[in-house]
Amino acid sequence: MDAIIRHGRVEDVEALLAFWRIAAEGTDRHDDSAKVGALLEHDPEAVLIAEVDGEMAGTLIAGWDGWRAHLYRLAVDPARRRQGIGTALLRAAEERFAAFGAFRADAMVLLDNELAHHVWGAAGYVSQPQWSRWVKPLM
Repeated sequence: MDAIIRHGRVEDVEALLAFWRIAAEGTDRHDDSAKVGALLEHDPEAVLIAEVDGEMAGTLIAGWDGWRAHLYRLAVDPARRRQGIGTALLRAAEERFAAFGAFRADAMVLLDNELAHHVWGAAGYVSQPQWSRWVKPLM
């Protein structure tokens, strides 16, 4: 697997949305072009894209808020899973965070996404059962 990891660009918005529909788990998201475009304009280096033979093969959002390192949307093309793409994306995110001096990264992982649990565990991440996520819709 010869994946090239690059940063997202505003012109990637529609391709990212289409990719997440086939490769990301969960269907309760309210993604749209404006929101993804705003992320890319605000911090294009947060969006990591793996390409294989010029095609999008994986994504990871590596957000840094100045204090904490957050990981979202680790998604790999179902036809390209188990080829090291997710590992390469995580490595790139961790290098990004290390440059900021981050001491820890956290990941948003669906509880029932067992396949993802194996990926995150193999990369050294552990679930913290003492924490839960509290959410309030703003729209």
